Amino acid sequence: MKKERKGLYEGMYILSATLSDESRKKAFEKITDGIVQKGGEIRKIHEQGRRRLAYEIDGKREGFYYVLYFSAPTQAILELWKDYHLHEDLIRFMTMKVENVQETLEFKPLKIQS
Repeated sequence: MKKERKGLYEGMYILSATLSDESRKKAFEKITDGIVQKGGEIRKIHEQGRRRLAYEIDGKREGFYYVLYFSAPTQAILELWKDYHLHEDLIRFMTMKVENVQETLEFKPLKIQS
């Protein structure tokens, strides 16, 4: 029997800012439920709140940002990406393999070059 390999991942998800609180909660649950259904485990959720997008995406200027740490079988990632492309409230997503879970997120201010 082949042993399933699991990896630790960081996912960033941007949901539409036009959603109500209840709809946004359901849209994010759809993401987390998909991870769990494919054999994954949620490790940490960082809700970053409503933020302005760097550029307009499909007529949208703002979104709700979430950073999610999870472990999942490596073959599940491709299946999750397919699901994300069908998720109408998900503006953008990104998934990266990481070594550890960040307990706090800190962003350093950018230096202004003169």
